[in-house]
Parts: sequence; C-alpha cells; structure tokens
Amino acid sequence: MKAIVCEQYGPPSDLVYKEVESPQPKKKEVVVEIKACSVNFPDTLIIQGLYQFKPPLPFTPGSDIAGVIKSVGEGVKHLKVGQEVFGFVATGGFAEEVAAPASGIFPKPPTMDFPTAASFMMAYGTSYHALKDRAKLKEGETLVVLGASGGVGLAAVELGKLMGAKVIAAASTDEKLALCKEYGADETINYSTEDLKKRIKELTGGKGADVVYDPVGGKYSEAALRATAWEGRFLVIGFAAGDIPKIPLNLALLKGCDIVGVFFGSFAMRTPKANVQNTMELMQMFAKGQLKPHIHGIYPLADTQKALEEMMNRNVRGKIIIST
Repeated sequence: MKAIVCEQYGPPSDLVYKEVESPQPKKKEVVVEIKACSVNFPDTLIIQGLYQFKPPLPFTPGSDIAGVIKSVGEGVKHLKVGQEVFGFVATGGFAEEVAAPASGIFPKPPTMDFPTAASFMMAYGTSYHALKDRAKLKEGETLVVLGASGGVGLAAVELGKLMGAKVIAAASTDEKLALCKEYGADETINYSTEDLKKRIKELTGGKGADVVYDPVGGKYSEAALRATAWEGRFLVIGFAAGDIPKIPLNLALLKGCDIVGVFFGSFAMRTPKANVQNTMELMQMFAKGQLKPHIHGIYPLADTQKALEEMMNRNVRGKIIIST
C-alpha cells in the first residue's frame, strides 16, 4: 500500500510518499481501508518533533480517518468487514490502510460522506470534550473562541451556540470572521487590528468571558486570560501560533479562574467509554442537521505535503482533507 512516511523530523517537504507493508490487525484492532483523512494542526507539529509525544521514526502521520473495514482482529464484536466507519488513530492516517484500536472506530452514518466523516472526530471531539467535560459550559454564559475559523475553533463556535452560550469569535482576518458568523458567532473580534482584551471586555459589558477556548497560544493567550471573568475557565487547546506562552499565575489567583488543559487524544484513549458517549451525542446532533463541518479543500494522498504546508501557512478555514 502507499503511505506518507516521516523518516526524519522536519518540514512537510521532508515527508516521503512510498510503498509500505499493509498492516494486520492485532487483538481488539481493525484494519481500515482509508477513503479520507483530515489534516489537523498537530500533524504539522508531530512531523517536526514538536508535539506532546514523539512516535518512533519512521512513522506515518494523520489521525482523523474515515473508510471501510478491511479486516477484524480477535475480540472485536461491534465492527465487521465491509462496514463504513470513521474514527481516531494516534498515527497512520495518511495512508491507504491503517490498523486501529476498535474502541476508537465508529460506524459512519449513511448520510455522512467520507470527507465529512474524516472532518468530524478530532474537531468536534476536541471541542465537545473541552466545552462539556472540561469547561462545563452553561446556557447563557459567554464563550470566546480564539482561532475561531480553524477546524477545532469552528467546531467550538457551532457547539457553543448549540449549548446556549453567547459566542464571540476571534480570528486574524475579516474573511475568516465572516465564516464564523455563518456558523453562529454572535460577535467577532479581528485580533490583527483590534485590542483583544479591550474588545472582550467591551462585548461582555465589562464582565469578561466565562470561558475562553484557546487553540492559538502565543501573544493572544495572556490578553484573553486577562479578559476572563471571575471564576472563568481558560481552556488550553493548543499552540497554533507556534509559541507556548508563559502565563503570570497571579492572574488565576486574582480572577479565581481555572486554567484547564484539554488533550482530546489522551482523553479518548484513557477513557474510551466517555469518548463513545460524547461521540454518540455528537452523532445525534449531526443527524438533526445541527453540525456541518466546513471543508476547505481536498488533496490526493500524494500531495499531502502541500496540504500540510497550507495548514502551516494558516490558509485553511475549517478542515482540509487527504483523499485516497
């Protein structure tokens, strides 16, 4: 089978498109013939050796997959050969096939095409876990989403509205913010041209944000934390800006607020039953037409390097897909 292989840490141009051995399922695993895999920002970090964990070289990046069950390992009861599925793997998604733990693979709804299914798990799984489990977002609260036009950000905007929050979307261009408005944002902030802290305060009547969703990091994190309300929750999602900020901890004391880490991949693997419950709830929302992933573009597997470069250059709104 064909796969994208990271043989040494570096930029997307260092990745190799090559023939590799097809996987075989171990106990409680399935092999999925991949039809689509979405690109997520962590993919750009893991190939550079900059992510929270470093898989041993060589490896194939990619985690958000959709496809068809090719074979089933011992002990797998809920999935069968030929079934259309989607799910999450630690690595291996940018390939024609992948072996995956069966606990992270779910039947694909008939109304969901493969690109949409591949856009779902990481973005909506991360955002729902963050808002529901970590922030415990309540109806009527104010949610500020940084990097709001990206995959996880746009999902947070959608879910925040469904959960009854007032949603303020923050992004770097007016074009990106227009998309956020289409997905339900009540207010917007262009943090390239506006003072983030000042605008959050203005849009919340001086109170500040009850919840801040931050997949960006860099210089925006402290400004947003300073605009967090008393007993607010600041969600640490990731660092798309490239810099991990150093936060003055006296801000947490003065505001009585929580700085909360969100690591969806670890949550899904450590507590699979809770992840299954969240996924089922998200599937119900999708079935009702309440969730609609935005597909920015679709690239063939051989052009994965170009797709990753688009992500690194922050040109992507919503999700970008690798198709096999």
